[in-house]
Amino acid sequence: MGQKVNPIGFRIVLDKQWRSRWYSDKRNFGALLAEDQIIRDTVSKKLANAAVSKVVIERYANRVRVNIFTARPGIVIGRKGGNDVDQLRLELARLTGKEIYLEIHEVRDADANAQLVAESIAQQIERRVALRRAIKRAQKIAMDMGVDGIKVRCCGRINNAEIARVEWSKEGKVPLHTMRANIDYGFAEAHTTVGRIGVKVWICKRDDFQPTRTSGPRRKSHAPNA
Repeated sequence: MGQKVNPIGFRIVLDKQWRSRWYSDKRNFGALLAEDQIIRDTVSKKLANAAVSKVVIERYANRVRVNIFTARPGIVIGRKGGNDVDQLRLELARLTGKEIYLEIHEVRDADANAQLVAESIAQQIERRVALRRAIKRAQKIAMDMGVDGIKVRCCGRINNAEIARVEWSKEGKVPLHTMRANIDYGFAEAHTTVGRIGVKVWICKRDDFQPTRTSGPRRKSHAPNA
């Protein structure tokens, strides 16, 4: 069952949190859910090179707070002291018709973040790096940072093969059936000349996990001008 259920949604009742944190009645729920998807797609497109791990959306009346978790906050903020973020905020406000607030959060454990690891492997596949080499390198870096285990699964026409196949590798322990386990999950797609290759990553961390290589925390808020 662990392979067929999203590990994050599977554990929301215990220790995970929703990535859309708001309440709506039945009449407006669908429109707001579609609006959340528009916001996430726009952020992913505009910040494709910023290593965005997740986007958490909170709503208060006609205001929307978008929390962007990224491993490269300098790229998000830009060289001009936040002008790039202001442009993104204005575009989101134009698409949604709401008052948008942006919060930038730095991800300090990028090499142990399942979503960022999956995107890194997908980018290497697009650059025609050997799949096994990319997987083993990602696993070694994650284990060196102190995680309990990591599992990587790739599916598609690997190495331009005529028939799609599945390749996977696991190091350490990744107990997908243990609900109290701190499992992080990420998914990405590599767009190659022969089609798409899906990459899934599961990373098991201790509850008191602290990355062995860290940088100083950084957080910056961008709100509309009064």
